[in-house]
Amino acid sequence: MKFIHLSDLHIGKKVNEFSMLEDQKYIFEKIISIIEQQNVNGVCIAGDIYDKSIPPKEAVQVFDDFLTKIAKKNIPVFVISGNHDAAERIAFGAELMKQSSVYFSPVFDGNVNEIILKDEYGEIAIYMLPFIKPATVRPFYSNVEINSYNDAVKIVIENMNINKNRRNILIAHQFVTGAEKSNSEDISVGEIDNVDADVFSDFDYVALGHIHKPQYVGRETIRYCGTPLKYSFSEVNHKKSVTIVTLKQKNNVSIEKIELIPQRDMCEIEGYYQEITSLCYYKNINVQNYMHIILKDEQDIIDAIAKLRSIYPNIMRLDYNNKRTQNNQTVPVTENIENKTPLQLLQQFYEAQNNCAMTEQQTVFSARIMEKIWEVEL
Repeated sequence: MKFIHLSDLHIGKKVNEFSMLEDQKYIFEKIISIIEQQNVNGVCIAGDIYDKSIPPKEAVQVFDDFLTKIAKKNIPVFVISGNHDAAERIAFGAELMKQSSVYFSPVFDGNVNEIILKDEYGEIAIYMLPFIKPATVRPFYSNVEINSYNDAVKIVIENMNINKNRRNILIAHQFVTGAEKSNSEDISVGEIDNVDADVFSDFDYVALGHIHKPQYVGRETIRYCGTPLKYSFSEVNHKKSVTIVTLKQKNNVSIEKIELIPQRDMCEIEGYYQEITSLCYYKNINVQNYMHIILKDEQDIIDAIAKLRSIYPNIMRLDYNNKRTQNNQTVPVTENIENKTPLQLLQQFYEAQNNCAMTEQQTVFSARIMEKIWEVEL
């Protein structure tokens, strides 16, 4: 049996105030094509369907369209809620959706029941564990001490009554110790939400969500598929993909990653303003990409981001990398301020900010402006 493992769709997400909805619609069409080409038997979506617990209606419509297209192919879909989702909203209509072989994780009630599929090798049990934390689990296991996320996940799995002789798949949304994180995830202080990979020992494959970089933890069959799109510039070098999992007989699992090519990629470029705005620099760059531009100029370019958008319309971020930023220099408190002229104070401020003195032209211009201001005041 062949499954496609997806997670962390974050539908409706904004990155640096840019809506990602159009990019998400585009990449979902690519995923639908992969489902068709790979002739998969099931789809696992491991949480964080939406970026917010109360998603905008446009995000709901995008997910509805995506699910509908999959359901029309008559293959089962398994969806759990993540930490960004409202479990109650994800669970709404779950019983009704089962008629179309679309399974949503219910609101956690202490039990995780399996869904049984069959192929030529026998039964496969699918367990759908929504995002949980200690406070979620304690009310249902009051006789057990639960102090950590690891305790919570471990006690829930121990009570699943897993048949170890058949093939078992778990879909979950947790941080597993050792996974490599990126800036677009919710990072907890002290990693208190970590779960040890050992708690998943009874599963042939663990389809994880929560971490945005594709990777495995502990063993190759405990795996994060990652996000379908890049959601921060810390992910610039990530290769986004979907994970195809094929289960044959017990202990025979093969994994394949298929790269996803976005409509607009995220990239970073660094250089001097004149270089970055010259044709020879940008002619080989997809100027429609989401850009992080880093300027090396010592002096700030006036209205730089607006000027650069005439070439790179999707600039998300602009930074400087020069002596001032490298030294993290701040403007010092001026001593004997009462003995300095306004022009001298301005010159000192400018030099502290830019690591160079004002030019003669800048000094003359500033002096004229000050004179005009004083003439008006007088």
